[in-house]
Amino acid sequence: MSKNIGFISTRFAGQDGVSLESAKWAEVLWEDEHVSYWYSGQSDRDPDISFVVPEAYFGFSENKWINERIWGSGQRDRFVSSRIRDLADYIKSTIYRFVERFDIDIVIPQNCLAIPMHLPLGIALTEFLSETQMPAIAHHHDFFWERTRFSVNSVPEYLDMSFPPKFSNMRNVVINQEAQEQLALRKGLSSLVIPNVFDFDNPPDHIDEYASDVREELGLAEDDFFILQPTRVVPRKGIEQAIKLVSLLKDPRCKLVISHEAGDEGYEYLGMLEQLANEEGVDMRVVADRVGEVRQRDSEGKKIYTLWDLYLHADFVTYPSTYEGFGNALLEAIYFRKPVLINRYSIFVRDIEPKGFRLLTMDGFVTPSLAKRVKQILFDAELRKEIVNFNYEVARHFYSYSVVRSNLRAFIASLTGY
Repeated sequence: MSKNIGFISTRFAGQDGVSLESAKWAEVLWEDEHVSYWYSGQSDRDPDISFVVPEAYFGFSENKWINERIWGSGQRDRFVSSRIRDLADYIKSTIYRFVERFDIDIVIPQNCLAIPMHLPLGIALTEFLSETQMPAIAHHHDFFWERTRFSVNSVPEYLDMSFPPKFSNMRNVVINQEAQEQLALRKGLSSLVIPNVFDFDNPPDHIDEYASDVREELGLAEDDFFILQPTRVVPRKGIEQAIKLVSLLKDPRCKLVISHEAGDEGYEYLGMLEQLANEEGVDMRVVADRVGEVRQRDSEGKKIYTLWDLYLHADFVTYPSTYEGFGNALLEAIYFRKPVLINRYSIFVRDIEPKGFRLLTMDGFVTPSLAKRVKQILFDAELRKEIVNFNYEVARHFYSYSVVRSNLRAFIASLTGY
C-alpha cells in the first residue's frame, strides 16, 4: 500500500550528501508508489510538495545566535535555554502543520537527529515523534561525536535526548559500520547500515551538445590529461596530494581541475595549495565559477556546467581525502567509469575496500611508484577500460538502488504492518 513519506531536514538543496541521498531514497520509494514530501528550512524541491520553514534552516539568525552560545562552553545562560525552547516549540508546530497538510504516514528525518547544527529542530522533531508515535526511519549521515566542534558544549541533556532519541516507532539507518558500532555503544541503539548508493542499473548519458565544449571552455587542449578533483577546497580533502601526484607525473599535459570553491574553512588552505602548485610546477585550476547545480548561463553569458558534465570529460579522478563519512565522489567516479586514486581513509578501509574494487590507493601520501601506475593507466586505454568496467560491476552489486529498496521495504513493513 502506498504511503505519504515526509522527509525532514534543515536543508534539501545543493550537492551535499543529505540532499543527494534523500533524493535517491525518494526515487526508490516512488518505484513502490510511495509519494515523498519535503520539510526543510531551505529547499530546491518542487514547491508543490515542499513545506519550507525558514526558521528550520541551520543558517537562520536565531539558530546562529543559539549556536554561538552553546558550543565551546560548558555553561549556558537561562535566557539561552528559553530561546532554545521557544524556537523548538515554534518549529514543532510547523512540523504538525506539514504532516497535516500532506497527510504524512511516515517521516524520514535526514541527519537532523544526528548532528546538532540545528538543536531546536532536533528537539522539536523528538517531541513530535514522542507525542504522535508516528513511524519514522531516521537516516543518520554523521553524528555529533564525530565533530570536534561539538565536543565542548553546554547542552548535554539535549544531545542525550534528541541526537538521536530512542523510540520504538523509529528505525535507525547509518552509512558505515563505525557509526553503527558507536551508536550502539553510546546510545544503546541498534541500526542498519545502508551505504550511499547510485543508480548503477542505469548508466549515465553520453556527452551531449551542451557539454561538448567543457574542455575547451576550461582552457584544456585536446591532448591534455584532465585530472579531476571533484570536491570543495577544504583541508580534509587532502588536495596537496593530488598536486604531488601531478608533479610526479612530469607531464605538462596533466592539468589538475578542482570543481568546487573554498568554503569558510578553506581560504587559507587554498592559498597554500596555490603556492604549492606554483612551486611544483603544476597547472591547477579551480573552476567553481563554471560549475553549478544546474546548467545555466552566468551574467556574462558563459555556460555553467554541472559536476556530471565534468566527470564525462575527465581522464582521471583524484580523491585523497583524509576522512569521509562514506565518500560519494568515489561512487560518482566509478559510475562515470573513471579510474580513481583514493587515500585509504578509515571508512574506506573498513567498508569499501573489502568489496574488491580495482583502485589506485595511497596511505597518506603519493609515492613515485604510485605515480608510475597512474601514468600507465593514463596511457593504456585498454587497461583503463578493463579497470573501470570491472569497478562498475562491483559497484552495481553492492551500491545500487536495490540495496536501499529492499531495506526500506522491510522497514516500512515492520513499522506499518504492510
